[in-house]
Amino acid sequence: MSKVTMGARTLLYPTPATLVGANVDGEANFTTVAWCGIASSEPPMIAVALQHPRYTGKGIRQNLTFSVNIPSSDLVKETDYCGIISGSEVNKAGVCQFTVFYGRLKTAPLIEQCPINLECKVAHILNLGSHALVIGGIEQTYISESCLTDGKPDIEKIRPFAYINATRQQYQVLGEVIGKAFSIGKELKTR
Repeated sequence: MSKVTMGARTLLYPTPATLVGANVDGEANFTTVAWCGIASSEPPMIAVALQHPRYTGKGIRQNLTFSVNIPSSDLVKETDYCGIISGSEVNKAGVCQFTVFYGRLKTAPLIEQCPINLECKVAHILNLGSHALVIGGIEQTYISESCLTDGKPDIEKIRPFAYINATRQQYQVLGEVIGKAFSIGKELKTR
């Protein structure tokens, strides 16, 4: 197999489509973020990369709280909208008809229509060049009851989707199951 060098690029797949929320000057605002991921399991932490001029970043710095909302595929239009319009220009929660609720932190707006909501308190904000990496402790997790099977989150009911960068610039839902985690690799033990 031959390889082609492409320089230092941010090619990591998949990148989840998320809606990051913060109160900015007392009003709920949401932005679309694909550069987001779990940073620690104990304590539970998440990392979100935001471009410095993002309006939502202003609210994160004001309150030191934020939310990460996992939209289902039926919210693809709203998710895209929140990434292409600034909250400094329009009330995105109103345009998208989001039902906003608050948990115990009181300043991290959460979206009721999203199957999963993570309520976070800022632990660190790192300046990494074009982006600030916001690391937050997950204070509470909310999940829509309709997205549970036997009391556990069901990915097929949640229906999250990913942003695919590079030449495609599109959203895609998760695909087929190709193996059982912590199991399929055991087949190589016989080699």
